This record gives sequence, C-alpha cells and structure tokens, in this order.
Amino acid sequence: MAGSALAAGVLTVAASLSLGLAAVGGAAVTAQRAAGAADAAALAAADASSGAIVTGEEPCALAARVAAASRATLVSCVLDGLVATVQVESAYAGLAAVSRARAGPPEGF
Repeated sequence: MAGSALAAGVLTVAASLSLGLAAVGGAAVTAQRAAGAADAAALAAADASSGAIVTGEEPCALAARVAAASRATLVSCVLDGLVATVQVESAYAGLAAVSRARAGPPEGF
C-alpha cells in the first residue's frame, strides 16, 4: 500500500514538471516567433519605403501583412526617412510577447 502511494506521488510530481516545462518551452517559442516577425516586418517596411521592392501598399500596411503571416500583430510602425521601426505582439496562453525591430540603411549612408 505504501509503495502505491509513493508511485502515485512520483507520477504526480513528474507530470507537474512536464507541464511546467512545456509551458516554458511554448513561451520561449512564442518570444522567438515574435522577434522573427518583428525583424521581417521591419525589413519589409524599410524595403518598401526605399523602393527596393515594388508594391502598391504603404510600407506600414506591408509590415502589418508580413507580421500577420507570422501569427503576430503589428502594434506600431514608424518611418523615419528610410529607417523603419516596428513593434509586434504575439500571444501564448493569455500572455503577450512583445518585440521591436529596426531596419534601414547603415548610419551615415
């Protein structure tokens, strides 16, 4: 009887640790996805504003579409000449992962 209680306790602890690790892993993946979405959106906006790519969309509208393709939401988009600064948000289990990125020509160009 005592062995059964010990085994049940060990299984409960193992299951709890597994669920906790899965939650942390999912949050880490979401944070990386948000960072990638921000990078891609900033590059798209900077390329559109510089004329490097030809599109009928405004640079920030293109950035929003690129972020949405990565399952993220564009929160802000600011163009300063040829430099684009964006902020995106992605959700996981009710928590928001926020990432910012900036793209454009090198300084002094």
